[in-house]
Amino acid sequence: MSNKKESKFDVNLFSRLLKYIKPYTTVFIGVLVSVLIIAVLAALTPHILQIAVDENLAKNELEGFSFYIILMIILLILEFVFQLIFIYYSSWLGQNVVKDVRVKLFNHLLNFKMKYYDNSSVGVLITRSVTDMERIADIFGQGLFTIFRELLTMIVVSGFMFYKSWKLSLIVFTVLPLLMYATRIFQKYMKKAFEEVRNEVSNLNSFVQERLTGMKILQLFVREDIESKKFRDINERHKKAWLKTIWYNSIFFPIAELSSSLAIGLVVWYAGLAMVISEGATQGIIFAFIMYIPKLFRPLNRIADNFNTLQMGMVAATRVFNILDTNSQIDDKGTKSITHFKGDIVFKDIYFSYVEDETVLKGVSFQVEAGQTVAIVGATGAGKSTIINLLSRFYEIDKGVITVDGIDIKDVTLLSLRNQIAVVLQDVFLFADTILSNITLNKPNITEAEVHQAAKDIGIHDFIMSLPDGYHYNVKERGAMLSSGQRQLISFLRAYVANPSILVLDEATSSVDSYSEQLIQNATDKITTGRTSIVIAHRLATIKKADKIIVMDAGEIVEQGTHNELLKKENGYYKNLYEVQFLKEEVI
Repeated sequence: MSNKKESKFDVNLFSRLLKYIKPYTTVFIGVLVSVLIIAVLAALTPHILQIAVDENLAKNELEGFSFYIILMIILLILEFVFQLIFIYYSSWLGQNVVKDVRVKLFNHLLNFKMKYYDNSSVGVLITRSVTDMERIADIFGQGLFTIFRELLTMIVVSGFMFYKSWKLSLIVFTVLPLLMYATRIFQKYMKKAFEEVRNEVSNLNSFVQERLTGMKILQLFVREDIESKKFRDINERHKKAWLKTIWYNSIFFPIAELSSSLAIGLVVWYAGLAMVISEGATQGIIFAFIMYIPKLFRPLNRIADNFNTLQMGMVAATRVFNILDTNSQIDDKGTKSITHFKGDIVFKDIYFSYVEDETVLKGVSFQVEAGQTVAIVGATGAGKSTIINLLSRFYEIDKGVITVDGIDIKDVTLLSLRNQIAVVLQDVFLFADTILSNITLNKPNITEAEVHQAAKDIGIHDFIMSLPDGYHYNVKERGAMLSSGQRQLISFLRAYVANPSILVLDEATSSVDSYSEQLIQNATDKITTGRTSIVIAHRLATIKKADKIIVMDAGEIVEQGTHNELLKKENGYYKNLYEVQFLKEEVI
């Protein structure tokens, strides 16, 4: 039952892949025509040789022999030309199809919810987007068309063989079923082996990607030996998966060569006897069949070999299409495109959970008036960062309504909503590019002069100009060439030049030096002026300046008010938090 389902799925998957050929129909037809010509040329060469042997060599006649030699040379040249056309354009087609699939996959990934990435391995997604894509390209370059070419060659050669001698052909075809059975068994085991290989490649990529990203942690906690052992174990499984495919190959191909040699031996033996007892066999037929048998058997070998490539490609395609079929996008059914918000924000009875039945926000309600700065405080895991994620619609709420200027954010297009909200996260991410590109994110409407002026406005222009190449300094992967404070300053400038209606700050200055902290404080004061700001507060200065403080605990708002109002509450949650956490900062 499962085999039928698997077979049906494979056929559907294959049909789905073939749809990507539509834009390249002309090239596709050209490749098929070249396949047909190659198959005919492969059968004609032995036929010409037979005529030359029977009419010239066997009779010691030289007249006309040169003609056959020249004809064979022309056929060989034509076969070379069409083989060249076939190999180049089948691979060209594969690379173009894969380019289209890869672009579609990347665009699909760009629109996934954050929840999808919370539950997915980056290493696995990289494997799907890069390695698996190359395997799909091989379906066309080395799999599909090559198998079709070999099958067509076998059919045409078989027709010529039967036409010349059905008796000798039957001898050959008594050996062929043995090879076909071996091929079938080989394909069955190779498919399982390649699925195992792909799994181990994904595991290997995921492991390496995570360890390289977290190399500082590994070295700080002296994990080198432990991680090395883990890597050896994963690599060993990867090696064993590949060795399994090598073992199957080492069994099958000697069987295939033995079958071909056995068929040639039987043909020569039978034809030799037939010549002795004058039953119509000729030297030319023997020569022709000796050439035909490899052209019949070797395609079967190559089909089995290319079937491996096809299987790897199909396994890779299954994995890629599984992602393409994943519906994990935020519903963007909004019809209102907003170019500017005043900034009135209302959270009304919001319930939310990252994992089903594990509620993170429990009936959260609050209001932020346009132009206000609101600080959110609370212990780790209270739900502060979740509020940021929901406002930007990175996740869908379970229950409740979030409005901006009285408009439900679900009614606003995602593009216009996120264009009006700038977020400075605690964990700053910078791309391996210049500072300028990381600030503008390559938006064409932001000029370098505007960036320079914005940097001067928030007081970090001198810091940037002190770096080699200034704004064109390459910060390398994840901003590795900058300190955490410098990365934070760049993220503030990135938010400022975006000129948002609403600003969200997840402040983090616990690991920065006092100079950077002062610059960040100045930047915060500048970019929050005149716009609605929501700040996850880590510093006393920000909390004191806030127009309102929202105190959260275990996914609920326990207190709201100004700094002074909340301090007046006896045994208040904020007062206790202030005395334990923030008062130390004030004393220092």
